[in-house]
Amino acid sequence: MSSRNSKYCGFLRFMSVEVLMYLGLFVVSLIVLLKASDWFVDSAEDIGLSLGISPFIIGVTIVAFGTSLPELATSIASVFANDSKIVVGNVVGSNITNIALVLGLVAIVAKEIKLEYNIWHVDMPYLWGSAFLLWLSIRDAHFSLFEAILFLFGIIIFLAYSFKSNAPDKDQEKHKATTKSYVLLVVGGALVWLGATYTIEAISQLSLRAGISSEVIALTAVALGTSLPEIIVSLNATKKGKTAIAVGNVLGSNIFNTYVVMGIPALFGTLEIPPSILEVGLPIMIVISVMFGIVSNNKVITRWEGLLLMMFYCFFVVEMFRGAL
Repeated sequence: MSSRNSKYCGFLRFMSVEVLMYLGLFVVSLIVLLKASDWFVDSAEDIGLSLGISPFIIGVTIVAFGTSLPELATSIASVFANDSKIVVGNVVGSNITNIALVLGLVAIVAKEIKLEYNIWHVDMPYLWGSAFLLWLSIRDAHFSLFEAILFLFGIIIFLAYSFKSNAPDKDQEKHKATTKSYVLLVVGGALVWLGATYTIEAISQLSLRAGISSEVIALTAVALGTSLPEIIVSLNATKKGKTAIAVGNVLGSNIFNTYVVMGIPALFGTLEIPPSILEVGLPIMIVISVMFGIVSNNKVITRWEGLLLMMFYCFFVVEMFRGAL
């Protein structure tokens, strides 16, 4: 019996070492992914200015795309790793995290978010449209190539509106990009891909050893990790008294997440839609998106509404892990 017990204890120690190793790989690769995304976005912004693109257009394209770059990279990597159910989990989880956690935190820290412009003019209807279109597209547990192309057409419409409404300033002073910007663009892009690949590898191994499905990890841990750029940008804006930027950041990121992070990976392979997404994750995302519109309708988001959003985030995380155990 003592021999069996020693073998069992040795097996447990081996398993714990393996879990710690993959947990470390997950943390390191996620840090690399986020840092490389910063390099990529900053250098792309610098190059964009040198090409005479207006700062606003850079904001709604490069910066908005950049904060969604970690989600896109991990989603494409998951398709190549034959674990495509992570894609929709990443999108749904990130969208919930952006609104419930990021916006909730900003409202609590700032005590009040005052909107300087009417987001119901275009942005909020477009956000609701993307959320409902995602639900209609995957309700049959299938995301077709046609739907992927339709989603990419959706982001083109959004960008076309942005370009038409905000023409570049011809009197803008010419900016020159440095060689460092071009180097960081290439290096950042390569590291983003490596970080995403090893993040997915770590998720697959951890979910296998913990007995928790990879889509649950994607909906919670990965969604939280890849939403760090939004959290950092929004809280920094809040400290400077620019709380409205946080709202724009959440709106833009969620629109990009739904259309781009769902659309592009589907071009490389078939996306698997897990039942847990349809039963829990997606309904919560729809409710949270609608709530976002309701609390921002009077152009003010209060601390109490921020606490309400945080309650929904806590419910979402507990519900996902309760269903996985």
